[in-house]
Amino acid sequence: MYCDRSSSRPGLHPVYWQWLALLCLCVALSGCGVNNIPTLDEKVKSAWSQVENQYQRRADLVPNLVETVKGYANQEQETLTAVIEARSKATSIQVDENTLNDPEQFQRFQQAQGELSGALSRLMAVSERYPDLKSNQNFLALQSQLEGTENRISVARRDFIQAVEAYNTEIRTFPGSIWHKIMYSDLPIRENFEATAENADQAPRVNF
Repeated sequence: MYCDRSSSRPGLHPVYWQWLALLCLCVALSGCGVNNIPTLDEKVKSAWSQVENQYQRRADLVPNLVETVKGYANQEQETLTAVIEARSKATSIQVDENTLNDPEQFQRFQQAQGELSGALSRLMAVSERYPDLKSNQNFLALQSQLEGTENRISVARRDFIQAVEAYNTEIRTFPGSIWHKIMYSDLPIRENFEATAENADQAPRVNF
């Protein structure tokens, strides 16, 4: 007598199929860019940290720079005071990851850093009138450090601008816009640096 053995084979447990379906879904989603938005968001935060680091580096140089100039050009008190006040304002603005979600705070931070840049430029112009200052070894060392810092600021800002552009583009275009609505609606469009002067994206030349 013929016996159908296939009917006696145990079937796969339903839980197995559920896990298999979940695995297939994860693979499919990973290939559709579902992780792009949080990945790009982390890159924005990382780039922002570098911007903060370089601005802080510049702020740390200001006191020594002011003291050195004061030793040779104390009569330039108005210019020296302007630099000190600009640094105080720039460092008083508390910035963190939340700053990226607050356009007004972000603009205040950017404006304060711009004012410090302007004050430093005026201080450098003043130094031209004092040959002894320009030849001072401490001043020359500060010159080199400030110039290097300005270059780093320029690079950090450029990297941040590119990171924000990539992030904003992702959540505004398909399929990123779909994932943004479904899964990442709490992540907003990011503010970006704005050029406030001609060639603002280039590092200023620090000539003494």
